[in-house]
Amino acid sequence: MASTQLRALKIFCDVVQQRSFSRAADENHISQSGASQTVNQLEQRLGVKLIDRSKRPFILTPEGEVYYEGCRGLVERYITLEDKVRTLHREVAGRVRVASIYSVGLHHMNAFTEVFRQQYPKADVRVEYLHPHRVYEAIANDKADIGLISFPRSSRTIEAIGWRSDPMLLVCAPSHRLARRPRVSLEALEGEKMVGFDGDLTIRREIDRVLHQHQVEVDVVMEFDNIETIKRAIEIDAGIGLLPAPTVAREVEVGTLVAIPLTTADLIRPLGIIHRRGRELCSTAQRFIGLLQQKNGSDNTKPSATEPSAEEAPRDKVFVTSGNGGHARISDNLRSAGQKS
Repeated sequence: MASTQLRALKIFCDVVQQRSFSRAADENHISQSGASQTVNQLEQRLGVKLIDRSKRPFILTPEGEVYYEGCRGLVERYITLEDKVRTLHREVAGRVRVASIYSVGLHHMNAFTEVFRQQYPKADVRVEYLHPHRVYEAIANDKADIGLISFPRSSRTIEAIGWRSDPMLLVCAPSHRLARRPRVSLEALEGEKMVGFDGDLTIRREIDRVLHQHQVEVDVVMEFDNIETIKRAIEIDAGIGLLPAPTVAREVEVGTLVAIPLTTADLIRPLGIIHRRGRELCSTAQRFIGLLQQKNGSDNTKPSATEPSAEEAPRDKVFVTSGNGGHARISDNLRSAGQKS
């Protein structure tokens, strides 16, 4: 098959995967009109409409669905073949697309990508930070090659690889009564006000499970969907929190938070690498996974002092849990919210 035809198929697949002509054009270093013209030429050659442009956003026609499924595998195999040939000459020059939850990405990825680029100057690593469910969607929809996720799970379409585990620590304000203890048992948290994760997050369910296992009841006064906001609430002493160790390193260093090891090893946050099952990863992606596993969160990957962290991308609203189990919306003024709780 001529290289121009393969290029046209790749552009078509990128348009579908990105759900955008402009983003697909950027991906292939052409103009938006060039991407649109490429799809038009494919439609003219096949004598069918592949994309229904009358809908916003556009959708694939039945013929387009069939064509995309066939082209996607063909393009993937060709790219993988080219990558293997380059590897024979010790050249790693492909692109790897990484989708990561915020707390993993912002704490580790800058160092990883820098090391990888030093080792393979012609390789291109692109990282996008997403909410956990969107990381899985990006892998399933071929918008990313690998994903970095907490509490990874395999499925019919997703394969998960274990990466590392972060211990969970008790985190509190320096003025809190527990702040001076060298270690804290979960039983010591009985009745404490806690700033927790939203109930629909896996990390919250795991914390609840372990607390229940130890017969410990806490008073969850605030719930947020991201670690950064949880830390700000703990800083004003709205409550304690249980957070992964790497995510509070900066605040502990500057003294705005205190992080205390737990006497139990029951609470950890496992991190994993996911990719689409049945898809052969290019050698660039395989080598990047190798780097991640080799470093495995060593001191070489510490975050810089200016890097924020979040378990997921913050949403537009947050809630405070009232004593009767109901929810009330609160503003971004956490100090006021903390006083209300």
